[in-house]
Amino acid sequence: MTVGPLSARVAALCDEIVARVGPEVGGQAIQVRDRLSEPLRVAIAGRLKAGKSTLVNALIGRRVAPTAVGECTRVVTRFRYGPADRVDVVLRDGSRSSLPLADDGMIPQRLGVGLDRVAYVDVSLTSDKLRDLTVVDTPGLASTDTRVSARAQAELGGGTAPFDTDIDADSASEVAAAEAVVYVFTQAVRADDVRALEAFRTASARLASSPINALGVFGKVDTLVGGAGDPWPVAGPLAEQQALLLARTVSEVVPVVGLLAETGEAGRLTAADCAALKELSALPAAELRVLLASVDLFRSRPAPVSPHRRDRLLGLLDLYGIGFALAELAADPQLGTGELVRRLVRASGFPRLRDTLEQTLRWRADAIKAGWALSRLERVAGHTSDRRDREALRDAIERLLREPAYHRLRLLEVAQRVTTGAVPLPVAWEQELIRLATSEDARWILRLPHASGPELAAAALEAANRWRVYAVAGAGPAQSRVAQVAHRGFHLLAQAIREQVSRGQADPTEAVQSQAGPGASGQVQPGQGQSGTGQERPERVPAHQAGPADSRQSDPTRTGLTLPDRPAHTEVRRSGPAQDEVTIVGSPGGTLAADATEAGPAMLFGPGAAGWQQHGTEGAR
Repeated sequence: MTVGPLSARVAALCDEIVARVGPEVGGQAIQVRDRLSEPLRVAIAGRLKAGKSTLVNALIGRRVAPTAVGECTRVVTRFRYGPADRVDVVLRDGSRSSLPLADDGMIPQRLGVGLDRVAYVDVSLTSDKLRDLTVVDTPGLASTDTRVSARAQAELGGGTAPFDTDIDADSASEVAAAEAVVYVFTQAVRADDVRALEAFRTASARLASSPINALGVFGKVDTLVGGAGDPWPVAGPLAEQQALLLARTVSEVVPVVGLLAETGEAGRLTAADCAALKELSALPAAELRVLLASVDLFRSRPAPVSPHRRDRLLGLLDLYGIGFALAELAADPQLGTGELVRRLVRASGFPRLRDTLEQTLRWRADAIKAGWALSRLERVAGHTSDRRDREALRDAIERLLREPAYHRLRLLEVAQRVTTGAVPLPVAWEQELIRLATSEDARWILRLPHASGPELAAAALEAANRWRVYAVAGAGPAQSRVAQVAHRGFHLLAQAIREQVSRGQADPTEAVQSQAGPGASGQVQPGQGQSGTGQERPERVPAHQAGPADSRQSDPTRTGLTLPDRPAHTEVRRSGPAQDEVTIVGSPGGTLAADATEAGPAMLFGPGAAGWQQHGTEGAR
């Protein structure tokens, strides 16, 4: 896997650390360095029988993970790319024992050793889908194994609910080691689901489990309605409700019919299966309605397809998938197997999940992995007993974080604190911070998909000044620290765009696009909707388009700022090459202004008894 620029710099830092510290800390730094060259690791978490293994099979494109309860479903299993298919049982003492895949191509149900001796199962597959992604299937929440809960309590410092009964230590450890997490639910989110996910987040690494890089999957949505009915009118609203409940845990909840996804992605539907479906599709509509009313009727009613084949179809598609396939074949009897499979995959909702994973996780892999590595190095520093090693490690980390390119990691860290609710911000400010932290596309960050380079630079500077004003005049201590990070982030964004414009590059946003994120060329990020007006940015922008300035007016109690009742607008006034002034204009003659000089005070004004008066001064940075 190609190592991104941020991860490469952290890897070089690890080499520097090894030369300066003792063997214990140096050995841990080497482990962190080696991990940076591995693919992005995504942990799949959720309750028992939530459909995690089915989802794993769809993600890797092969039916390898057993879905029936057995020994292998009660331990952590890692799926990674390898030159040959191989299953290794890794024991707690570090030794390995190899097993062949079962005749059906799946991991054997029995591992040959006691489960209390197993650390995890390491599965190497020749699937191209695993070249840039390692998938970790966890045993699940609500374990019934009392030894598991006891081990969790011991390893997690005594633990409190739900660790005591719901999360085994190996699952928590894998989530902590993953750079991203996918949580799988069925039916509806329960209160203990929320508590369990919060507990996972507590156990995880700094950036491994938060809305920044955690997704929710609403699985088995085909069971929401009876028979072969269409579940999507119900699944969509329920997924939105789940997303609201888990807003501090996951960035999005995607509904999926896991069985259809697995069958399609793993290529399990054969030409013979398609032929059987075509025979059934020729039956009268009234008879098909009866057949699809229940599983028992589908199995027992007289039909031109054998009971054995019908059982197989149920195992591949269930009633919803069968009903969908029959409708497609009835409308187009010449439909081939390949096209039918593609339509079934689309009907499963899996393409949306795959695209969301690609957009929100893989393209952020460099920053996510670099952030994970730094958090691990910080943890090493916190646990070493040698003062000189501890100081050397922390000094090296701080020097790296002061580099402009690494400010993005600080942005990710503060965005994680905001999205998890640790530091509350008004909604519009939170959304702008998330865009800045999770994308490198200036047009999407600034919500100006058609803006020119100079317009983007001006908008970035305007945003920087808004955050600077908020840091001084409208925030508590925690919010102020976040705002200062955001201020510098937008200033660096403006600087990068200006440098690119000065070099005469046609597309100035490439200055901040070291990865091709989904927001490029004005594309829409998942869950955000279309941004921008489709027009060039005017000199004066209504506050509802200008970013979070409107949230200060709508909720002054949360920001500490009081603005006029009339909707405000913003202007950018230029008084020199190094000095821009942002003006938020409300009632006639009223302004809240801050200059944008890199050195020198920013004068802040607010409403006073005799009109708008000086509110405060921010010293030089």
